[in-house]
Amino acid sequence: MSDGERPVTVTAYEISHLDQLEAESLYVFREVAAEFERPCLLFSGGKDSVVMLRLAEKAFAPAPVPFPVMHVDTGHNFDEVIAFRDRRIAELGVQLVVASVQKSIDEGRVVEETGSGASRNQLQTTTLLDSIAEYGFDALFGGARRDEERARAKERVFSFRDEFGQWDPKNQRPEVWNLYNGRIGRREHIRVFPISNWTEVDVWRYVEREGLAVPEIYFSHERRVFERDGMWLAESPWLGPDPGEEVALRRVRYRTVGDMTCTGAVESAASTVAEIIEEVANCRTSERGATRADDRTSEAAMEDRKREGYF
Repeated sequence: MSDGERPVTVTAYEISHLDQLEAESLYVFREVAAEFERPCLLFSGGKDSVVMLRLAEKAFAPAPVPFPVMHVDTGHNFDEVIAFRDRRIAELGVQLVVASVQKSIDEGRVVEETGSGASRNQLQTTTLLDSIAEYGFDALFGGARRDEERARAKERVFSFRDEFGQWDPKNQRPEVWNLYNGRIGRREHIRVFPISNWTEVDVWRYVEREGLAVPEIYFSHERRVFERDGMWLAESPWLGPDPGEEVALRRVRYRTVGDMTCTGAVESAASTVAEIIEEVANCRTSERGATRADDRTSEAAMEDRKREGYF
């Protein structure tokens, strides 16, 4: 280098926050495909599931998604979500496994709850674990995020489950330098959370960037609802108002997808993805804390269910 010449510096390639999250998630998908024999992607039809399926597409393109998709079906779903699920699965041509809670009830594996506040949501654990055993799945991709609920913030990306499908939050494997320990024994499995580091806003920004379709219930619409415990629950064949609770037609939308008997709506005029992003960015309550009745039963409601094998 001659006198007076300045050294050439190479600046790091700048990528967006979403690009970084996507790259991390794609890496996780590919690691699982390389380490495990029978992975499966849990798919509810909700926004997180939609993003997960898109990431799976990208991770293995131009090849097809190399594992099946499973929906644990309570039988008390929003019609719009089931229609969306079937349409999206048909578009991709992937195998859909429907694990039916109704079947578990009919076979005497679980007992349906009765009375006000009854829900099939907690019954999903037995149905899920039975399906894992039936199909021999050794890794299940889930769409849980750390900002959803405190118990989910305790999860690792690779979350070990013992031979009974149980989770011990105090006995988890270290994850450093993006190295994941997928070693399991007979009848054990791993729950994998590729979007663990994403937030609700990140998910919606990715939906916007990728132009992804989501169920219509995420957008503002009119629905017959009644207020219970500070939430707007939809009138349905499985749930109606108690004495003193009045049904009203209100403009609402859903922040999360789940069983109709315990998933509440929020009053909203957000009718586009951009409006949802703005609304969520200014919200101070998590989606599950604000709209899921089953998470309000106790401080540790979600953690207790996860210990037993819940999502």
